[in-house]
Amino acid sequence: MVGVDIRVDLEASILRRLDGLGRGRRQTAAHLAAGAAGEREALFHLRRQGYTIVARRWRTPKLPGDVDLIGWDGDWLCFVEVKTRTVRDVVDPAEAAVDDDKRRVVRRMARAYLRRFPRELRDGIPVRFDVVSVYLQPSGNEFELYRGAFGWE
Repeated sequence: MVGVDIRVDLEASILRRLDGLGRGRRQTAAHLAAGAAGEREALFHLRRQGYTIVARRWRTPKLPGDVDLIGWDGDWLCFVEVKTRTVRDVVDPAEAAVDDDKRRVVRRMARAYLRRFPRELRDGIPVRFDVVSVYLQPSGNEFELYRGAFGWE
């Protein structure tokens, strides 16, 4: 597992540097840049936790919205919503931003993603909806992973 951590850390470092090079060329709103950085950091955090990420910012032309990350955690196919903050707030934590509307969008996108599988496989895939809160801190990023944060209902 140590070898995997080293490889993931190296990949994360390279992506951070490449993102830094691109920032000088284009103007991005601060909250969008923080969100993109949070998704990137969440991807590597989940890989360190053993997830196999298969899609990032997955979309379908038939529906509005996207799924931040899709990955396998063992036998579970996980649809992951990432919420990023630059300040940790006890009263309004990042995960609180995954409201009913966002849950509805993620569920709808999950159904669309699953339709890509043959029916005989689709019906046997256990699905989970996870939320990752990312706090971008100067002293080091902090993560909160909520496995099974919400269900199909």
